[in-house]
Parts: sequence; structure tokens; C-alpha cells
Amino acid sequence: MMNSLRAANAGAVEARALTVVRGDRTVLSDLGFTVEPGRITGLLGPSGCGKSTLMRAVVGTQAKVSGTLDVLGRPAGHPSLRARVGYVTQAPSVYTDLTVRQNLDYFAAVLRPGRGHRAAREEAVTRAIGDVDLTRRADALAGTLSGGQLSRVSLAVALLGTPELLVLDEPTVGLDPVLRRDLWNLFHSLAADRGTTILVSSHVMDEAERCHRLLLMREGGILADDTPDALRTRTGSATVEEAFLRLVEEAVTTEAVTTEAAPATAAHRAAADEVTPAGQETTR
Repeated sequence: MMNSLRAANAGAVEARALTVVRGDRTVLSDLGFTVEPGRITGLLGPSGCGKSTLMRAVVGTQAKVSGTLDVLGRPAGHPSLRARVGYVTQAPSVYTDLTVRQNLDYFAAVLRPGRGHRAAREEAVTRAIGDVDLTRRADALAGTLSGGQLSRVSLAVALLGTPELLVLDEPTVGLDPVLRRDLWNLFHSLAADRGTTILVSSHVMDEAERCHRLLLMREGGILADDTPDALRTRTGSATVEEAFLRLVEEAVTTEAVTTEAAPATAAHRAAADEVTPAGQETTR
């Protein structure tokens, strides 16, 4: 059940001037965006643009340097968010020497410790296994599963707490088209039927087309924040991929013009310093 204290029109994730610095490198710079509740928001951008760092910040494992980042009405990383936010990393987070059910039993116990929660844990495990269509493989060792099946186990772990927010870092990498389609059908079902908010990163352009909204990222910043339809219309593009490439080209051109203009502006100011307001040369 969604937190009744959170305003109905509040974003599931809200960032304002969010900046993350790692060493001498600014990984995320002055980000501002809102993730709408009950919708699928996609993070799209090249490797190294900051997608994974942003996701770690949302789930509270990456400390921000400045700005604000609120998740479900609380500061990111707040202890109360532990059971309300599900997170799937790029690498499967399972124990290969345990069965699928044993993996989920273990993580369910972490979420709901104590004997009094045993029935609720068993119900959550059975539901999560069914959600990812692994009922027939529930008693198989995780180490004997295919890569796609392992990805589904990781997703099942994230679904154990019936999360209000699901954060997925490239969950379909290495999966065949059928499995990718099935997972995306599940994502849409979770959003439509349970009101789950999903923040998902991807390099696959047809997956971007299936998001309700997109955050296009480049070099630690947000290049665009809009629906796929609006992005295509805005850029006169047939696909999101084409729209993204055009926006990148525009950004590169703008940066080049700004860089070229900067020396001229500096020289102009230096020359202006040599002249008094009345237009007379100074006597330095």
C-alpha cells in the first residue's frame, strides 16, 4: 500500500540540483527531475554517462555530494525505504549453491525477520516465483540456471516486499528477444495492476519505446526529459534512437560554439578594461 502521508501529486522520485562527485570527477551534475508514480521511466544513455550512479543514489547506496533526492516522500537511503524499494543490479544477486526457493526464503527472512512473519514470507516467496514464471524451476539450484533465469531470480528477490518503487539496472542484458518481451510485459503489468513505479536503464532502443517517459542522459547530465512521442515530435524523428542522436548532435554543436566564443568574450572584456566609461583610454 502506498504511503498515505505522501501527497497524491508528489513524484515517486524527486531530484533537485543533485550532484555526485567521485574523486576528481563529477559523475552527476546538477540533476533535476521527477519520476511519476505508477509509471515506467527509462534511463537512456551511453556507458559511463551516470545511469548506474543515479540508480545507486536513488536506492541509497551512493552518497550525494549536494542537492536533494527524495524517494517516496523520504530522503534517499532512509531506513523506512528498505522494504518499499526493490533494486536489481546488472549482475545477478543470488547464491548459486541454493535453490531458487531457498534464495527467496533467505532474502524474505532479511526483509521480514522473526517467526511471526513466516506465513507472510512463504506467501511472498510463492507470489514472487510465480511473477517471474519460475514455478517449475523453484527447486532447482541457482547454479544450474541459464543467464536469463538467473536474471528472473534477481527480479523475484526485488519483488519480495511488493515494492512501491522498482529500480532496474539494465535487467535484460544478455536475454533473448522472447525473454525480454516477457519481462517487459511483466513490468507493464506491475505498473498497471499494482501501481508499481519503475525506474529502468537500458541500451536497447525498442525497450526505450516501451517506457512511459524517458530521461536521456549524457556525460552526467540530463539531455532531455519527456515522453517517447514528444521526443520524436520535437526532433522530427521516426524513432527514439534517432531523436537521441539528434539531441546529442545539437548538444555537441552548442558546446563547440560556446567553447569557440569563450576566448573572444574574454579578449573583449580585457580590451574593455582598457577604456573608461567615457570612451577615454586609461593612463595606466
